[in-house]
Amino acid sequence: MSPLFADTFYWIALTDFSDAAHEQALKLTTERARSAIVTTDEVLAEYLTFFSTAPGPMRREVAESVQAILANRVFRVIPQSRASFLSGIELYSQRPDKRYSLTDCISMQSMRREGISEVLTNDRHFEQEGFRVLFRS
Repeated sequence: MSPLFADTFYWIALTDFSDAAHEQALKLTTERARSAIVTTDEVLAEYLTFFSTAPGPMRREVAESVQAILANRVFRVIPQSRASFLSGIELYSQRPDKRYSLTDCISMQSMRREGISEVLTNDRHFEQEGFRVLFRS
């Protein structure tokens, strides 16, 4: 199966049992178990930031989750670099009419470089750039 890109939305949905997309995240994970999952350091930083105000036990769980993702060969995490940052800024500046975050721009550029067309998210910005969003609201 072709690789999937995991956006921040996916990691949050997997972690937060009360998230409306939690069950769908579990289902997609099972259905696409043979697909490689690719993400970026920037996405994982955004995931950690999302839970920065959570109670201590949740913060520890999320930090441990990121460490497990980094250590697990099932996932491929594209490291931050000056090149990825500049590539993200390039897309960001080319889309002044959009509300893309810099992390999303870096993700989109990474997906293009890696030849990935499907993304584990509900973020329609990825559709606007021609990617297939796997979560439906």
